[in-house]
Amino acid sequence: MHWRFTRFLFPLVITIIVQEFGVQYVNAGMARMPQATETLAAFALAWGLILFLAGPLAQAKQLSLVLVDSQANYRKSGLFVLAVSLFFMAVQISLVTTPLGDWVIDDLHRIDGTLSEWVRVVLVWMAPIPLLRNASLFYTGLLIRTRRTDVISYATAVGIACGIAAVSLLLTVDAVRARPIWLPILATYAMTVAEFVVLYSGYRRYVRLPLVRTDVETGSPLTFSYTYILQFFWPLALIMFVQELSRPLINLFIARGPDGTVALAVLSISYALGQWPYRWLNEIRNLPPTFHAEDQGLRAVRRFALACGVVSFALSATLFWTPLRDFILGTLMGVEADLAQASHWPLALYTFFSFIVMIRAYLHGICLLEHRTRALAPSAPVRVSAILLLLVTLPALGVTGATLGVAALLGGFVGETIAVWWGVRGHALLASRFKRETLPAVTHSD
Repeated sequence: MHWRFTRFLFPLVITIIVQEFGVQYVNAGMARMPQATETLAAFALAWGLILFLAGPLAQAKQLSLVLVDSQANYRKSGLFVLAVSLFFMAVQISLVTTPLGDWVIDDLHRIDGTLSEWVRVVLVWMAPIPLLRNASLFYTGLLIRTRRTDVISYATAVGIACGIAAVSLLLTVDAVRARPIWLPILATYAMTVAEFVVLYSGYRRYVRLPLVRTDVETGSPLTFSYTYILQFFWPLALIMFVQELSRPLINLFIARGPDGTVALAVLSISYALGQWPYRWLNEIRNLPPTFHAEDQGLRAVRRFALACGVVSFALSATLFWTPLRDFILGTLMGVEADLAQASHWPLALYTFFSFIVMIRAYLHGICLLEHRTRALAPSAPVRVSAILLLLVTLPALGVTGATLGVAALLGGFVGETIAVWWGVRGHALLASRFKRETLPAVTHSD
């Protein structure tokens, strides 16, 4: 079974790693442009807002993986994803065209001048990006359902290749060097469009859905209503909404702190580099709904998940606790010496995310398998509460800047994972134990 899990998961892992490599290359391109610190800071702030608004639809992959089993359900789920994507696109544009943007961008983050202008440029010109990303995730779920994870890795490789080519070409364009914020915008479009084209082509070639899903006993058609889709989806959307809220929330506190621009630039580097050794662990959530028929007790899945956590932890420790860290930051990414030095502790903290994410991903997979996504909902407010608490209290202990941001994020992950365990297994285990303890003793008479 472990070999089958590996063959299934390996393309998804490669996808995550290659995606993070592409992000690193874009960051390296920005670091080599004029006004590098301002460009990194502006794009970090704007991209955080974009991911926050796109967050609710980031679970489109899980929606299509679990619910889309016929052409009828494909159409309903696809229209649902399209409608929600268009709504959040409109909200993103409103941050540029209405006074809401003045409050969110300028007042809350206390920025102005070139930095504020560039954030708005990113928001307005990248408004279609969330729709393209959500569509890509939707078709990714369908390809996972049919176990064609190889197509997903091909799509990511093509997208990253296009992004790298775009960065390499744009570095020498005078118009882009005069306004360097256009480099990450154009490179992101190159990656996103190319990836979507390959995924959609893979769906057309490999995915075969029946017209309707038929009940085995009655022979009547079974289709999910929009109400059921919403009930399944809203807890996942809430979780992603809060997860993506984490970055703008942290950016807000960091931007208002000492040396805010420099700290935001360090966060941008740390976010992109620190996440890639563990982000792929999130794909473990696909194993329970995909392989439950062959692994009824999910024991093999649990053993495999633990092994993945160990590998991720070892990889992070090697990258971020050894001199290899300075080689990556200074030589490969071209980060300035002061920014590289400030990135040391934030990157070191990322080592401890691996086992937390592994446990959370397995528990999410259980919820998807059982269609009990509502059990995940309480984890969202727990996560944001933990982050806020740490952002407020840690500065009193001398923790500031990007280190404060990553430490608060780590605390949020821990709180979220505990809440997920409680919703999925902990509450039921406690109730079962309480029931056994309160059952009256059985007496026997001759």
